[in-house]
Amino acid sequence: MVIEGLDGAGKRTLTDGLTKALHDGGRTVATLAFPRYGRSVHADLVREGLHREHGDLTDSVYGMGLLYALDRREAAPEIRASLDTHDVVLLDRYVASNAAYGAARLRQHADGAFVRWVRAIEIDRFGLPVPDAQLLLRVPPAVAAERADKRAVADAGRAKDAYESDDDLQARCAALYDELVAVSWLSEWHVVDGAANVDHTRLAAALVHPG
Repeated sequence: MVIEGLDGAGKRTLTDGLTKALHDGGRTVATLAFPRYGRSVHADLVREGLHREHGDLTDSVYGMGLLYALDRREAAPEIRASLDTHDVVLLDRYVASNAAYGAARLRQHADGAFVRWVRAIEIDRFGLPVPDAQLLLRVPPAVAAERADKRAVADAGRAKDAYESDDDLQARCAALYDELVAVSWLSEWHVVDGAANVDHTRLAAALVHPG
């Protein structure tokens, strides 16, 4: 199961809440967050690029997209092993993040060339597991930006990067996520109002026992 959303949407908080609720319900849960900063050279190059440490690397949408994809390719064995040994695998960001942010940067839509390229690279070529379900934690871009600002102030190690600092990009990315939901890109999507208080127990039950 994948949790997607804008920077500052509250994905980590939702992951923690769902993990506890699933554990309380007797489920075994494995979690993994992308990019895997500190664990993957590709992820670390992403972080450095987002803070302009590698010249014009960040200007290449496809170059950055490939680094994100390579991070996940390296993690694929871990994901498959977790799927074999746990009832639920929760991923904080996955392939759809690459599709949404890259297409938003290029001002394309969900039916555009970049989204098709992401699927061809990550799913078809790299063979990443297709998620059973994806959850969009939807918040207004202004709310996500405010949360990202507060996080940056509270944690010196979480300074806003080039994507987080671009309000127009965040707004376009929000629209891209909605488009991906509308076409059920890769798998079924569920939308959660991230601006409201989330009942993690009820949400966990609904995701594990849909309908």
